[in-house]
Amino acid sequence: QVQLVESGGGSVQTGGSLRLSCSPSGYTFYRYCMYWFRQPPGKEREGVGLLDTIDDTSQYGDSVEGRFTISQDNAKTTVYLQMNSLNTEDTAMYFCAAGHRYYGGCDFAYPIDYWGKGALVTISS
Repeated sequence: QVQLVESGGGSVQTGGSLRLSCSPSGYTFYRYCMYWFRQPPGKEREGVGLLDTIDDTSQYGDSVEGRFTISQDNAKTTVYLQMNSLNTEDTAMYFCAAGHRYYGGCDFAYPIDYWGKGALVTISS
């Protein structure tokens, strides 16, 4: 059973940066689609970023485009979410997720096979 472990959550002030990490226990995630989702308090979950680990292409949610970057290490064992220019609306529980590729790619609408337990990010003004 694959377990995804997130780390790097915490509290920062508006305008600050944080980097989240996600590692699958005992596995590499090569050939998977890797995702970051978030769920703000009282709101629905939304897709933040996705990464096709085969061709290294990425896609972002509209609210984070240009501020967040998703990447992977060379060993395909860790996925990162670099978050810059944070504001209070970025406060949320952030979840790492993994899923198979469909139709040769990745999409936020595709099924998720594995979820992490989440990392809390709190932005204060």
